[in-house]
Amino acid sequence: MKVIVVGPGAFGIKHLNGIKNIDGVEVVALVGRTPDKTQKVADEYGIAQTFTSLEEALKIEADAVILCTPTQQHAEQSILCMQAGKHVQVEIPLADSWADSEAVVKTQQETGLTCMVGHTRRFNPSHQWVNQKITAGELNIQQMDVQTYFFRRKNINAKGEARSWTDHLLWHHAAHTVDLFAYQAGSKIVKANAVQGPIHPELGIALDMSIQLQAENGAICTLSLSFNNDGPLGTFFRYICDNGTYIARYDDLEDGKGTVIDVSKVDVSMDGIELQDREFFSAIKEGREPNSSVGQVLACYKVLHDLEQQLNS
Repeated sequence: MKVIVVGPGAFGIKHLNGIKNIDGVEVVALVGRTPDKTQKVADEYGIAQTFTSLEEALKIEADAVILCTPTQQHAEQSILCMQAGKHVQVEIPLADSWADSEAVVKTQQETGLTCMVGHTRRFNPSHQWVNQKITAGELNIQQMDVQTYFFRRKNINAKGEARSWTDHLLWHHAAHTVDLFAYQAGSKIVKANAVQGPIHPELGIALDMSIQLQAENGAICTLSLSFNNDGPLGTFFRYICDNGTYIARYDDLEDGKGTVIDVSKVDVSMDGIELQDREFFSAIKEGREPNSSVGQVLACYKVLHDLEQQLNS
């Protein structure tokens, strides 16, 4: 299977590293904004072609595209790829508006192509372990307590490089938890509330936010997000269940008393991005809907839209 990767930044490289471990998949082109940086990454990963235009890249022979581009481009580029006959995996978030989210789903339905969104938490071994226990009837979530913390008072990416676009706590980082909560609870979100701190004068976004969620089955979620946190970075999930408490940190898991749980045998890799990519390519080959398809995650973006309306009212 031939794939085009768009975006040679921090997350594009994560996908390139994951794809190296997947048999039968070849990255045939890399698309980036700047020729020199794009070529440097392409040389490192043995990618034959580079482009600075997605439209030009879509003219070559390829089956699929992975989009690791600025949030504001996700919906438009996803639609462009499907209209060009390519399956697409777009990094989280799908879009930064409800209208754009609906437009992507409409295009997927019209084309019948695979369209998957990078909701990586569904694939991290730690969260898979919890999900397997829930599916087996051994656990039920009472509450998820989640902290998403970064120190990002300047417009930089995960590698400390200047960004050409602005990240967003609600449409990007909250999307991970809003989707994961409904997915793990196995129940749709019926209540959602949010408050946010002051708007940063330069970035134009709130650097602090608090969100409360409740699922139809009664489970609740408390989510704290900050770009002001001067400490360990990332997202930390506490699952408070009827039969135990578990703390997930990306691909690592421990119980509520700090005992490490071995999740190395949960799947074929400990890399959530690689597992996400494996699901994408497998779904294309098997002609089935992937886990984290655009249709499955759409409800998450309606919740984000409703929260944005609430915050702006």
